[in-house]
Amino acid sequence: MPIKIPVNLPAYRALREENVFIIADDRALRQDIRPLKVAIANLMPTTLETEVQLLRLLGNSPLQIDITFLRMQSHESRNAPPGHLERFYIRSDRIFNTRFDGLIITGAPVETLDFEEVDYWQELAAVIDYSASNVFSTLHICWGAQAALYRRYRIPKRALERKLFGIFRHKVNERRSPLFRGFDDEFLAPQSRHTASDRDAVAAEPALTIQSEAPETGIFIVTAREGRELYVTGHLEYDPLTLDKEYRRDAAKGLPIAIPQNYYPGSDPSKQPVVRWRAHAHLFFSNWLNYVYQETPYNLNNL
Repeated sequence: MPIKIPVNLPAYRALREENVFIIADDRALRQDIRPLKVAIANLMPTTLETEVQLLRLLGNSPLQIDITFLRMQSHESRNAPPGHLERFYIRSDRIFNTRFDGLIITGAPVETLDFEEVDYWQELAAVIDYSASNVFSTLHICWGAQAALYRRYRIPKRALERKLFGIFRHKVNERRSPLFRGFDDEFLAPQSRHTASDRDAVAAEPALTIQSEAPETGIFIVTAREGRELYVTGHLEYDPLTLDKEYRRDAAKGLPIAIPQNYYPGSDPSKQPVVRWRAHAHLFFSNWLNYVYQETPYNLNNL
């Protein structure tokens, strides 16, 4: 079954062209089933691209999913098209009387700041606190994972000597987790970050389980409460050319940026990258949605 999104959302046309299974909101109103309710706090500067990336993965499922986009009222976006957030997103404080099956909190380009220095920190912290008892399972991505680990468990982050940038091989530590059904022993995933959550602090916290990691990247996927909290330090959702765009953007600005590792054939930026993480990205999101579908109560008031 499809994801349900407004027919006039810009991502709608892109997803239809890719043959992703989606349904217009007016048609969904005529169906007698309860869709999964999933909210997305999209903090990425690439607003439209991130919408397509996440909806593409959420749409590769037999489940109907009702999507709600959240925006931080305390932050003024300079990258979304004029009026886009007001039209398709709701203020984060408007959800506090609502419950969701799932919530996704994306990354954000604020890694070099202390958490409390981020202009929307208090607003995001309120969403993280709210999700503990009002969302069945929350998926945190990159900085979103660091932020939630800090908010819930006081796990600090540290600056890396250089940006972790490229495609890296990760291993699965906990193969019995439903999140890794069908996974190979090792799998590839994109990373793009300047900081990392402290692994020793994560390992020392009894509520947290390190599900996947790698020597080069450190922890990759961490869970708590049997999967009701997921922390993913990388970007399985990235498109084939997302790292390429980041590299060329920073190089054009004269910023110190290395060629993304294990990405271009022969490390040659003139060559087209080969996608080697797409299958596991779809599998991970499908496994997460299936887990939520199987475990969340039909009546969300019973969370």
